Amino acid sequence: MVDQKKQYPLPSAVELLSKMPKAKFNETIDLAFRLGVDPKQSDQMVRGTVPLPHGSGKTVKVLVFAKNGVAADAARAAGAEYVGYEDLVKKCSEGWADFDVAIATPESMAEVRKLGKVLGPRGLMPNPKTGTVTDDTAKAVREVKAGRVEFKVDKAGNVHVPVGKLSFTAEQITENARSVIDAVAKARPHSVKGLFIQSCTLSATMSPPISLDVREHAAA
Repeated sequence: MVDQKKQYPLPSAVELLSKMPKAKFNETIDLAFRLGVDPKQSDQMVRGTVPLPHGSGKTVKVLVFAKNGVAADAARAAGAEYVGYEDLVKKCSEGWADFDVAIATPESMAEVRKLGKVLGPRGLMPNPKTGTVTDDTAKAVREVKAGRVEFKVDKAGNVHVPVGKLSFTAEQITENARSVIDAVAKARPHSVKGLFIQSCTLSATMSPPISLDVREHAAA
């Protein structure tokens, strides 16, 4: 069904995906980017966050490191599953990581920084650039729960971002994917020369990748 030599417009790719044989579970839909960057260069790091207009379709477990009562109470009220400080720092240092996103107040980072070797490799370390180090814990929790996703280039110059579930409507998948493509294009480092988005594919968990035509974004 997929012409490997062809680049499909996004709506056509989404339509094609919907016609493929379905698995027995609700598959996750991903965008995969190959970027024209050298991740070894600190000025060519690509990372950021993007709110998905229709959410990710995933239940997100949130942990909040908060030293003071106001930030902790606000995080709990916003729906964070785990809220604490020294108790959670200790638990994480022992290898526990049963959560999807960690948020920390700037004040709590003095201790949370010590978890870099534990949380960093798992992509769970709070970071001001992704909005996960903040005093407004309630806003951060709500955004993450509503479907804000993070993206970060890996050592090979690739970025993978979930954009929804196969149960979403074609319009929802298209709008979510377009938001992510725009966000990645805008995250282009100033030092990058030439073609930035070298390729972009859309796929479900069990489907082959469908190559997208992103020329309008590639040089952005």
